[in-house]
Formats: sequence, C-alpha cells, structure tokens
Amino acid sequence: MSEEKQTFVIRRTFVLPLGLVVLLTLVLLGVCLIQGQPIAKVIILIGLLLPLAVLFIESALRRVDVSAEGVTAHRLFRQRCIRFADVTSLEAVRVRSRVFITLVAGEDSYLILSNSYRGFDRLLSRLVTALPAEAITPEIEQLLQKPPVRQADVLMAWFAVIALIYVLFAQFNGGS
Repeated sequence: MSEEKQTFVIRRTFVLPLGLVVLLTLVLLGVCLIQGQPIAKVIILIGLLLPLAVLFIESALRRVDVSAEGVTAHRLFRQRCIRFADVTSLEAVRVRSRVFITLVAGEDSYLILSNSYRGFDRLLSRLVTALPAEAITPEIEQLLQKPPVRQADVLMAWFAVIALIYVLFAQFNGGS
C-alpha cells in the first residue's frame, strides 16, 4: 500500500454544471428584479437559489483524505476521521448505479462515502488494501470487480443548465 496521502474530491463533471445552475439562477433572479416580475416569482427563485448554493459549495469543498493511518472526510464546517485500526467492517449498499460504502468502527463511529467521488474505484481499492480481510464484506468484493459509474446526476445538472438558459431567453423575449 502506498504510504502517501491521497485526496478524493466530488467529480468536477458534476460540480461544474451545478455551479452554472447556481450562476444562471442568480442571473434569472436579477433579471426578474430588474423587470419588476411578481414577488412570488422572486421568492421562488430565492427559495431555489439558497439550497442550490449550499449544495454547490458543499460539493465543491467536500473531499476525502486517505493516509496510512485512516480516512478523513472533510465537509462544510465539519470533518470526521476514522483510523484503519478501529475499523470493524467495510460495507456497501448499491441502488442501481448509486453506491454507498460505510466504514464502521464501533457502534457509534462510522463514515459513509458514495461513488460521487472522482476515482471511486481507486478509493475503494485503497480502503480494501488498508483493512484486514475479515473487515471486507462480500458486497465490497463484488464492487471491486466492477465499480458502477454514476452519470445520472451529471446529466440532470446539465439538463437544468439548458432549462435555465431557455427560461432566461424567454424572460428576455417578453415571457413572464
């Protein structure tokens, strides 16, 4: 196993269109304010913009560091560390192309990671290499054979970009 720290981030193919969605929603909000659109439309846009912005910031900043000692997940305003020596099992749940792996280290200590991370196959391999064989579940061994690639979230984000561009054109062409 490599002794150096490896860092895994959320796939930029998802973060980029999500950032564009936030930007385009902000532009649409500005256009609605300038055009004097109904307050209900402005409130709806603000209601959409806030969670989208939080999701974007969270996704852009989220990362997982894997070192020889363990795993540290960095999230907005918090981080969680699990030492490999404390891990009792590495489990997986798969729903279609979405995968969640859980590092369990006792009753109340766990870390859940998804296949939204770039290099998920390398992340999984690194975890399996660092852990004792008895901690690896059969589901993890199956995932190692062929880790699923998740593209639906990326496609939905790009669809939202296209939809917002359409709405912006409609706004500029007198639509309400």
